[in-house]
Amino acid sequence: MRAAILFVSALLLAACKDEPRFDDRYDEAAKEIEARANAMDADIAKSGQAAPAASNDLSETAKPSNPPPSSGE
Repeated sequence: MRAAILFVSALLLAACKDEPRFDDRYDEAAKEIEARANAMDADIAKSGQAAPAASNDLSETAKPSNPPPSSGE
């Protein structure tokens, strides 16, 4: 019985050692978030440069067609 308790205790202690500290996990998550934000900023900047160029290629916009007025019936 004692051997089983010691064995389970050793397993629990070994499992706890492998868990990274909060600060390490926080730093890793912060780096990942910053990398994603930089990638999003780059995509936005690229699309912002493409939008004016695309709008220059468009001809004068057509007026929207409206259905004929109702006769009231």
